[in-house]
Amino acid sequence: MKLLIKLAITALLANAAFRLGTEYLTHYKFRDSVREAAMYRAGTEDELRQRILETAALYGIPLKDEGFTIRRESGQSFIQGSYTKPIELVPGYPYPWRFDWEIEAIVSGVPPLPGATQPRPAHPPGQP
Repeated sequence: MKLLIKLAITALLANAAFRLGTEYLTHYKFRDSVREAAMYRAGTEDELRQRILETAALYGIPLKDEGFTIRRESGQSFIQGSYTKPIELVPGYPYPWRFDWEIEAIVSGVPPLPGATQPRPAHPPGQP
């Protein structure tokens, strides 16, 4: 009986670690995609805002337009935001987990040289 309780607790902890780790991995990939968009593909502030919202939707992140701010100063972009996503740490009981993020990117206004590699497009989780 004691062994079953220990195994159940271990299974619950492993489940929580897996679910939380998966969400953090998605969060870090999202942040990297936003940083790339701010550095290489940023046009106007509205275009960057739209690209961030599209990237969030691609990764399944519940980000709203008022969930982040964009500030630009002399060749740099500062993007700050947060979102809350329910994560089932224990099966059947979602917990609202808050993710805060902050990005500082130097905007490259120089066009790439002919034949240079282009920045990677954002891929949703589970795709190469």
